[in-house]
Amino acid sequence: MKLGVLGLFLAFSLATTAHAQTPVAIAETPIVIGRSYALPSAVMGAPREINVWLPPGYADSGKTYPVLYVLDGGQDQDFHHISGLAQLGTVVGTTRDVIVVGIASVDRRNELALPTENPELIARYPTQGHSDRFRRFVSEEVQPFIETRFRTSGETALMGESLAGLFVVETFLKEPQMFDAYVAVSPSLWWDGGELARQSGARLRDQSNDPRTLILTLGDEGPEMQAPMDVLTANLRDHALPGLSWSFTPRPTETHATIYHGAALDAFRRLYAELAK
Repeated sequence: MKLGVLGLFLAFSLATTAHAQTPVAIAETPIVIGRSYALPSAVMGAPREINVWLPPGYADSGKTYPVLYVLDGGQDQDFHHISGLAQLGTVVGTTRDVIVVGIASVDRRNELALPTENPELIARYPTQGHSDRFRRFVSEEVQPFIETRFRTSGETALMGESLAGLFVVETFLKEPQMFDAYVAVSPSLWWDGGELARQSGARLRDQSNDPRTLILTLGDEGPEMQAPMDVLTANLRDHALPGLSWSFTPRPTETHATIYHGAALDAFRRLYAELAK
């Protein structure tokens, strides 16, 4: 009897093992989040990666949408986590639908930093200082591509963090008409010894009084980051025209590495708050 039970047990074990080793066909499909385009660029001299996320229902709605342009917007950069915030706001109904456009960067100090005369920075980053060219790329090639290919409402915003935040502030000060709203998270205003912040008073006085929004935020990132931000916000208090709605939100519990996602979510809620129904 014991041998019979043992035999049955062995037979069952062998059958189970053979079954477990049999490959099972499982359907597999890619998860598609947005579209990526290799945009030819005469300004940059090579095709550049542009990523686009459209709100659910875009294809059938016939509506127009605001556009958020995200710097460092490559697929391996910030595109997915910012488009994810847009998707979340749509799903739960807390923010309006928005088209998210990620503009990938390749050489960040070349594309996002303004020129410096600091010999140490020049030696360390020999390709630095061509933010004006990258701004022309955005203005002359990226924005027209988006506006002609997608149903846009004309409402635009530019968002970036760190060196991309520096580019946001520089664009706001030098070419404020390019966007309706600007979001600079932990901008690297230390670049070139804080020169951009020192110039901000004169540039603010020269701006038109057209309505615009500027959102600034900074974590606990030391005096090198804080001091030029203090200069910029002082100039905003003294020289910003009434048409500018600006805010600075300190985030003392965040670092340069942790600040972006929460700050971007807050910016979404401010810029794209769902209208009362």
